[in-house]
Amino acid sequence: METNKVLDVVGSLVSQVKAFSSKIPAIVPTASVPGGLKPSAEAVEDYEHTVSRFREQAGEPIYRRLTDLFIDSLEAFESGWVLRAVQTLLTILDHVERMGGEHSITMTPTDEARLREYRNTLHKILPGNEPELKGAGRGL
Repeated sequence: METNKVLDVVGSLVSQVKAFSSKIPAIVPTASVPGGLKPSAEAVEDYEHTVSRFREQAGEPIYRRLTDLFIDSLEAFESGWVLRAVQTLLTILDHVERMGGEHSITMTPTDEARLREYRNTLHKILPGNEPELKGAGRGL
């Protein structure tokens, strides 16, 4: 398995988490949705298929250690825990970046740009990514 294929899988999962998070209102009263908000069965099935594709292709031991993290992200997504899924995907990106820095895997400039793009997308999903007051901290 090559780095770009791992990033393909991560990119697919990032887009699925982003799509689900865009459907969640900023504030949800627990009385209106007592079981929480969960993705549709089709979305979970797509996510699971993507994780399974990684597991089937991850023949090299260097990538197999990411399998548990992918499964954790699936479980979080399936439960509707967007923030946990985002944090797990960020951890996967950290591992891939570290493996590239250690020269365990080959990272091209294109791979590095994709990694930054995915990280930025995930950070935008996290709460507090925009200041409440536009222009705050810029002085007079």
